[in-house]
Formats: sequence, C-alpha cells, structure tokens
Amino acid sequence: MKAIISIIMGSTSDLPVMEKACKLLDELQVPFEVNALSAHRTPDAVEQFAKTAQERGIRVIIAGAGMAAALPGVIAASTTLPVIGVPIKGMLDGLDALLSIVQMPPGIPVATVGINGAQNAAILAVEMLALGDPELAGRLAVYKEGLKAKIEKANKDLAEVKYEYKTN
Repeated sequence: MKAIISIIMGSTSDLPVMEKACKLLDELQVPFEVNALSAHRTPDAVEQFAKTAQERGIRVIIAGAGMAAALPGVIAASTTLPVIGVPIKGMLDGLDALLSIVQMPPGIPVATVGINGAQNAAILAVEMLALGDPELAGRLAVYKEGLKAKIEKANKDLAEVKYEYKTN
C-alpha cells in the first residue's frame, strides 16, 4: 500500500486536531502518511519533503499549522501538488493561523479550511481524488449519506424532547 495523501503538521502537539483527518481517511480506505516537520525549525526537511512528494506517489498534501502557520505555504512553494491548509487554534483563537494560510501570494495557492478543520481537509482531498476514482467516489457518497442520516435521526430525537411551551 502506497500513500496518496500526505498529512503534515508543524509539531506533534497538532496531532489532536490532525488525527480527525487520519480517522476519516482510514474510514474511507485512503492510504496516507503522517509526518511532523516544522517550516521554521526544519526548513530543509520541509523543502525536501515537498519536492519529493509527487515522485513518492502523493497526490494531495494536507498541512496543519498554528500561529505564524508558514508550513502550508512553504510546502506549496516547493510543489505543484494541491495543498490544503488547516489553521490550528492557538493564539488569537486561530485567527492568526487562518490569515497566514489564506493570504498566499499569487501563484502559490493553498486551499484553506476552517480553524481546526482537519476533517474537512480530508474530505476535500478525497473529493479531489474521487474525480478520477469511481470506487472512492462511491465510498465518499456513502459517507455523506451517513452524515445526512445522523442529522435526520438527531431531528427525530429532538422532536421527542418535551417542554411545556414547545410547539413541535
């Protein structure tokens, strides 16, 4: 089995957020790798990672970072693969990371999900890959139907909650 998605984070302290992407990819049976590399502390390793990702079979990179959040942009500068940035809540409730990731210069795009949105990053990566993989597209469709079913069940359960002045 060879990874087609790479999940990278600036530090293992980001793992509680990024593991949501890992769990979703595992559920959808998508091979992935996980690494911790810092744009500031290990810049040479990050550049090497980005430059060799495609030849290693990676097709999409999910990069999580907090605070200055340079990691997704540094990776995007060294590869032509799509990079999805996950701003991780730290200082300023993650707004600093969000703005750092989303404000990339022309020619170096980084798709950006919401703060701590690693699960959505994984879904977006799978959607990209599913364009050329009907089996994966089918698994993704089943997953999304499951989301719908959860909400429908929650609404039915809510209907059973009784209050004196509740009208539905």
